[in-house]
Formats: sequence, structure tokens, C-alpha cells
Amino acid sequence: MREPAFWHRPSSWKSHLLRPLGALYGAVAAQRLHRKGFDAGIPIVCVGNYHVGGAGKTPTVLALVEHLRGMGETPVVLSRGYGGKLRGPVLVDPTRHMAADVGDEPLMMAPHVPVVVARDRVEGAALAKSRAASVILMDDGFQNPSLAKDCSLIVIDSQRGVGNGRVFPAGPLRAPLSSQLALTDALVVIGEGAASKAIEDSVAARGGAVFSAHLEPDAASVAELKGKRVLAIAGIGDPARFFRTLNACGVDVVGKRTFADHHRFRLSEIHRLLADAKAGELMLATTEKDFVRLRGVGEAFAREIVPFRVTLRFADAGRLRKFLSERLFRARERRIATG
Repeated sequence: MREPAFWHRPSSWKSHLLRPLGALYGAVAAQRLHRKGFDAGIPIVCVGNYHVGGAGKTPTVLALVEHLRGMGETPVVLSRGYGGKLRGPVLVDPTRHMAADVGDEPLMMAPHVPVVVARDRVEGAALAKSRAASVILMDDGFQNPSLAKDCSLIVIDSQRGVGNGRVFPAGPLRAPLSSQLALTDALVVIGEGAASKAIEDSVAARGGAVFSAHLEPDAASVAELKGKRVLAIAGIGDPARFFRTLNACGVDVVGKRTFADHHRFRLSEIHRLLADAKAGELMLATTEKDFVRLRGVGEAFAREIVPFRVTLRFADAGRLRKFLSERLFRARERRIATG
């Protein structure tokens, strides 16, 4: 879906009219948040966000995979597989599955880490354990109570924050912010904006950790686009962030095409994009997430499009690893103590 503009305008009359629906939705969501989940028997680290739409969860998950491996852990990612038709549980195979099968984000992560897709997260956790996981990284699912979480890291874009701070459909929040803050163990702040400052202060005041991070563009992707005139394609939660990143890297973005998050590209749309690029003598560039969906329509088209890759870097990797190590130790000690 495309985010309505009024989600980022606190004084919007549309948001005001939808507040009663948001209050009802929020009450149900808040109650659901505090249900007791199933104990999978191994530590579960959840990476989520407070609102609908993108904030940088997938790069954060991949970054955590590398840190956990550096600590001697064997992480397996558990995802609902949003946008995919398979209910699972299934281990994603990037040589066999398409985004239409398992969702774009799991397919994007699968070359780097084992990824289990499952609508039923308890069943998914069982499959992850069978793959010798020492820790499960739950991609999204912060608001889902089916599994007990040992640690919840919330990702937030420092320039976007949480919009107007209201609950869906009056705003982008998935549940009342106070209810979500109460369950936040750590906040991962991406970028250097000020929109998230109040939330950072709230998490810190509650004893939670706050980690700063930034998205680092892949040098090869930048080199391939540098000096070229580019038509940029984005079907993610925050297309503007992608365009800003390209501009910051010195890429000459001549044209932009935006689509809804997780948009399933049609053949006719791809033909139009290719025709527009050819007519303007432009190079096509898109996000990694969009690329896996475009590739599903046809490998021949994918060769005409440059996937722009980014990596999440934490400002203080040592403090992050210390935090993760302590949380995993507590989780294992608790399970030993309870038998």
C-alpha cells in the first residue's frame, strides 16, 4: 500500500476523522501485544518497527546476522513472508523460489542466511531449530504475540520518525506508542535526523538501549551508476529515502518512478520502464528489494536494471555485541532455571 500523505501531517482533518477507528484498532492491538507467547526453547531476537511501511528492518536483520556469527552464534531468520503465496513453514531456496512464493524480503536475505517463511510462527520456529539455529532472528512480528521474544529491537528512520503519532488508519502506528515503548529493549536509529529524538529519549528513560546506524551504499553499485543519467524505480515503504541516497552518492537521478510497497510488477509496467529509459538514454536503477520482484517477471529484464545495494553499519558495534551477548545469556539462563 501507499502511505497517505496525511499520516505525516498532525493537523490533517482526515486523520482527525479517523481517530475513533484508530482508537478501536489501537485498543485491540495493545491488548494483543501483552499476550503470553509460546517459548520456542531457544533465544528469539525480534526486529520490528512501530509503524506500517519501511524503516530499514531488512538491512538491520542482515547486519545482526553478521554480528551474531561473529559471536559464534548460528542465526536463522524467521519471516511471515509478506507478499508470498506459500504458507510454510518452508526454507527459502533462492535458486528455486520467487518473490511471489515467499515474499521479496525473505528472498533478498536468503543468499546470506537461512530464512524460514511461515504464516504460523510457532511452526516456523520449529523448522528453524531443525536447521541447527542457536538463535532465531524474527524479521517483523513485534506486534504478533504467538512467540515469546527474548529481545525486541525496533528500527526507526531518524528523518521520518512515526509520522503524526496516531494509530492506523488515522496514522501509521500499528499500536499505541506507549504500549510499544513498554516492550522495546533497544532502538536502532537509522540516519542523523531529529524526528525520532523524543522516542530515543523515551526508550533511554525506560532503560532501553539506543543504537545509531547508517546505510552505507555498496561501492560497486555507486561505481556502476556514477556519471550516468538514471531513471530510479522504488516500490518500498519510503521511496524518497532511496532517491536521497542516490543523490547523496552523486548519482544523476533524471527521473523517478514510485510504486506501492511490495508492488508486484506487471510485464506491461516493465516494458514501459524500459521504453522510458531507452527514450531518455537513461540507466535503470532500483532497490535490492524491488530487484528480486522484477527478476521474478523475467531474468532478461533484470539484466537491464542495476540493483543498488546498501549495508547497515552500527556506530558502536562493540556496544551492540555486548548488548546481544547479555540478552542471549539471560535468555539461556532463564530457560535453564525454569527447566
